[in-house]
Amino acid sequence: MTDVAFRSFAGIRAMLAALPPADSDALAAARLREPQLTKPPGSLGRLEEIAHHLAAWQGRHPPRLERVRAHVFAGNHGVAALGVSAYPPAVTEQMVLNFRHGGAAINQLCRAFGIELAVDALDLDQPTADFTRGPAMSEAQCLSAMAIGAKAAQPGTDLLVLGEMGIGNTTPAAALSHALFGGQAADWTGRGTGVDDLHLDLKVKAVAKAVAANGGLDPVALLAALGGRELAAIAGAVLAARLRRIPVMLDGYVCTAAAAILEAAQPGALDHCLVGHASVEPGHRRLLERLNKRPLLDLDMRLGEGSGAALAVALARAAIACHNGMATFAEAGVSGKDA
Repeated sequence: MTDVAFRSFAGIRAMLAALPPADSDALAAARLREPQLTKPPGSLGRLEEIAHHLAAWQGRHPPRLERVRAHVFAGNHGVAALGVSAYPPAVTEQMVLNFRHGGAAINQLCRAFGIELAVDALDLDQPTADFTRGPAMSEAQCLSAMAIGAKAAQPGTDLLVLGEMGIGNTTPAAALSHALFGGQAADWTGRGTGVDDLHLDLKVKAVAKAVAANGGLDPVALLAALGGRELAAIAGAVLAARLRRIPVMLDGYVCTAAAAILEAAQPGALDHCLVGHASVEPGHRRLLERLNKRPLLDLDMRLGEGSGAALAVALARAAIACHNGMATFAEAGVSGKDA
């Protein structure tokens, strides 16, 4: 599939009900090669799983990582006016400029690991509505952002790395997680950019009030009601990548929460996704448990920008190098386990 059009929430639901599966032939080929390599079975642990995952979702064996693309989406949030972040909303636009000038952490990581980087700023001068009073976005606004995200899943991409920037956006991430998976607002709400106790309390109350104000919605509609433009773009990118059979590397809490609406709407919708790292945001770890996703790294990071996902690309490259480049027992003249 080369064209992905998001015209309505009903259309999104129909797409989710008919998602393509992984390529079983490519996966079988990867699994056939693995025990022939010069190592004890399973001794490379999760590197073996990563290689198999990439083969299955690239639809080819051997898998390759010649074109790894990172895409960072930025958006502003009306709820930021309630004091839920330690930084003002103007920082979102300032950081977008920093990305474009090559000065952020994500720029350094992309250079280090051979990743192409693109940044989309989504109507930063038009923050979403205060979702403690009603929906953050209309259906049309949400679909527009999803369509922008879908363009990130370009044909020919071997791995899509997703990240975000948006002052206050751990608040919608917490609200989405709370609405999708229950519990208490405090269970899903962390300090984000480093708010103090007083502002953390404001943030928890905002999350609870937002979920109460936007009840009775299915997961797709919740993305508009409780999300933001950058979260909608991430969801659109993840869905388009699945339709185009492009494997995805998700970043931290905000990125995972945006993708979680797809899994909540259709179990298995995130099967093509790896999670690069576990954020120190407590809600992220809880969310990963609910999604049955095990992160590749756990380094106490909480920057966003796609930084943890980009760092995990190093592991993906290592997995591919070992799977494709190691000699088999026969090629190396090494006796196998049962020799």
